[in-house]
Amino acid sequence: MPNTAPPPQTFHALEASIRERFTDMRPQFQAGAAFLLDNPGEVAVSTMRALSQKAQVQPSTFVRLAQYLGFAGWAELRALFVERLAGDPKAYAFKAKSIVRRSNSDNLVAELFAAQRANLDASEPKSADRMLAAARAMAKARHVHIAGFRAAFSISFLLHYLYRLFRTSVSLVRGSEGSIDLELRAFAAQDAVVVISFAPYSAEAVRVAAAAKEAGARLIALTDSAVAPIALKADHCILFSHESTSFFPSMAAATAVAESLIELVISIEDDKAVKRIELAEEALHRTGAYVTK
Repeated sequence: MPNTAPPPQTFHALEASIRERFTDMRPQFQAGAAFLLDNPGEVAVSTMRALSQKAQVQPSTFVRLAQYLGFAGWAELRALFVERLAGDPKAYAFKAKSIVRRSNSDNLVAELFAAQRANLDASEPKSADRMLAAARAMAKARHVHIAGFRAAFSISFLLHYLYRLFRTSVSLVRGSEGSIDLELRAFAAQDAVVVISFAPYSAEAVRVAAAAKEAGARLIALTDSAVAPIALKADHCILFSHESTSFFPSMAAATAVAESLIELVISIEDDKAVKRIELAEEALHRTGAYVTK
């Protein structure tokens, strides 16, 4: 049934509306809406037919979805994506490269590096405008909890390791030996909880995200879709691409996101963070953590 409320006036309002109503949408609408939010640059420059083929839905689905969201039709909905693209020239980077999928072993190394570069190019326009707000939430929080499981654990560990160099009130949620319940009980309303997960989504990550919202903490989701289970109710959602020519997902873009978040936090905290990093480095050298030449 079409939405009787006025349609969203900005891309961010549209995203919020879709995330709020996503679980109530029919499956075809969910598929179409997820594709729109996860590929905003492509929506702005492609035809509805081309988009429908990639999203694997009928073209009419986008028309009905637009009306469901309160728009007169597809053109009015797409206008928000065009406006978003016009406001951010870097968003054109989404079409910079395509993942190369060939079996010729002579080209394997080139294909692997091409995939990594494509993931970086695709991820920047999706989340560049959201990362500063997420970094501010992290810097403001009483305590920051970081969680990522299975393939996403490496990103959570990196984020935690870098953050610990200049902040003591940050914890890595491990959930080892059945301890996850105790770790989730530490969440508080003044905290920020960073959760990293991508399809297929970890049940533990979804549980951590739910616990963060229940505690009233700020939830920051690092994921591959604006409608991922950990993203639907997130206060800040940062997207990254993880396409790969191999059997395992690429972590290049996720790593870049994690490192960029830390850089932004340092820029916010300014000289205080830099001083703490200097002290940490001095302590590591003094205690023999590094081997000298």
